[in-house]
Amino acid sequence: MTVLETAKKVLPETVLDTALLRLFGLAKVPLIGYVRPKILEVNSRRMQMLIPLNRRSRNHLKSMYFGALMIGADVAGAYYAVKLIVEKGYKIDFVFKSAGAKFKKRPEGDVVFTCEQGADIEALVARAQETGERVETDLKIIATVPSISEDVVAEMDLVLSLKRRKNKSSKATHA
Repeated sequence: MTVLETAKKVLPETVLDTALLRLFGLAKVPLIGYVRPKILEVNSRRMQMLIPLNRRSRNHLKSMYFGALMIGADVAGAYYAVKLIVEKGYKIDFVFKSAGAKFKKRPEGDVVFTCEQGADIEALVARAQETGERVETDLKIIATVPSISEDVVAEMDLVLSLKRRKNKSSKATHA
């Protein structure tokens, strides 16, 4: 039994997801790890994660910095896809093709990012694996500060793009 399999039996899923996300941040995308995200929920319907408002994530106005907000949107939009890709053992790469945001209020507390498109993400991963072609979907990420109010503080629109990696053996070799 692997360490990951043992951890899955012992730890709550959100604790394990948070640890794996932070490890990914440490190894691959340091900015994700720097803001110390916490997974609140991830399933076939919804992904929710939190970025605490602290010295690392706030701006000069004592609200969450624009960059930290976009990191939250990135994670809320991609984590479920990455989790599916890893669990199924697929070799699929992902990127965001475009991003846009509407900032409605100053986020002056810990921010919760929510993406309610789990089914769309599952279908996208399946389509990328089946076709081998680049596939994409529009995602809407909502940011709130529940400790203050349920009002939306920001809406982010991202285009998640996936493509199955080509086998190295299928590449033509040149003399």
